[in-house]
Amino acid sequence: MSKLNIVLVEPRIPQNTGNISRTCAVTGAALHLIKPYGFEINDKNLKRAGLDYWDKLEIYEYNNMDSFFEQCDGVFYLFTTKGRQVHSEIAYPKDQNVYLVFGREDKGLPENLLYNNPNNCARIPMRKTLRSLNLSNSVAIAVYEVLRQWDYPDLGREGKLTQYDW
Repeated sequence: MSKLNIVLVEPRIPQNTGNISRTCAVTGAALHLIKPYGFEINDKNLKRAGLDYWDKLEIYEYNNMDSFFEQCDGVFYLFTTKGRQVHSEIAYPKDQNVYLVFGREDKGLPENLLYNNPNNCARIPMRKTLRSLNLSNSVAIAVYEVLRQWDYPDLGREGKLTQYDW
């Protein structure tokens, strides 16, 4: 069975990374962080945004992108506003590890990486006059599209009942 992986290249904002770690924890996606970061991994804002999910998170760290690509095997989708394909038009394979790769909040992914992999670039549609979505929102949109295509494996499809349910 394939594994969903979220990759953050040189994340700068701890709250974004914390929010993304929580999304990974609740969906079962692995989180891959590529250095350098714009914060300390023990930053209180990072931990606060991830709340009490840190022990439920599968997390990997790499010193640079070369190290990441040497150690990981699967299909890589590079999320960028310059992507040719809309993220929801991609058929994410179920039989391979899938990596959704996101760049720095202030610069995105390196241009040479995008240029050398145009068929693996994905974009989330938005108004052309605006720069980009928030990174943690973009990750959540992408993660749930892959999981929707995979029919939400290992995720409960039934809701939680409360005393207020009828």
